[in-house]
Amino acid sequence: MTNEANPVPEGYMKDAKGRLVPIESVKPEHLLEDEVVRRLHESGRQLSEALSAFKREGFGEVSALQAILHEKHGATVGGEKGNVTLSTYDGCLRATVAMGDSISFGPELQVAKNLLDILFERWTEGANANLRVVVMDAFDVGKEGKLQASKILALRRLNVPDPEWKRAMDAIADSIRIDSTKSYLRLHTRNTPDQQWQMVPLDLAKA
Repeated sequence: MTNEANPVPEGYMKDAKGRLVPIESVKPEHLLEDEVVRRLHESGRQLSEALSAFKREGFGEVSALQAILHEKHGATVGGEKGNVTLSTYDGCLRATVAMGDSISFGPELQVAKNLLDILFERWTEGANANLRVVVMDAFDVGKEGKLQASKILALRRLNVPDPEWKRAMDAIADSIRIDSTKSYLRLHTRNTPDQQWQMVPLDLAKA
């Protein structure tokens, strides 16, 4: 019940308003609730530390293997941006180190949106109506009030033979900002080599 920064005297508990309350004045159900939450947090903290240690160990193991293979063959093992997938000899276990970019968009994106609005005004209704729905959906914000990068980037893969469309796509390209690059360690398993891979859940929501 103590905190090093703000120690709580023995026999007391601190409530949400920072007041000291004698333990005997706290309802039993509130004491039990407090105990359960603290126990869960302690277990969660230990699990979080174990996962962090596992991630560091995993990256270290893969890096060590890459160094050994590089020294032996004089070539880097891995794909673009350092992505690499390793498998067991029987093809039933797999470990993947992946690098993922966190993307945001600069003010050029609004320029792209304006160009597309003008383009749709010029186009007549018809075959292009479906394309307009796709574009408007891409610029719609999700539940968290954020643009969905995958939908916007997908627009650049559409083949639309119009110079104004190309200008809009160039503006989208100019708007892309790489905020950060995160590294991931993913494990997959299967019983036989002809089966589909199943990811080993290292996420509370997927466990």
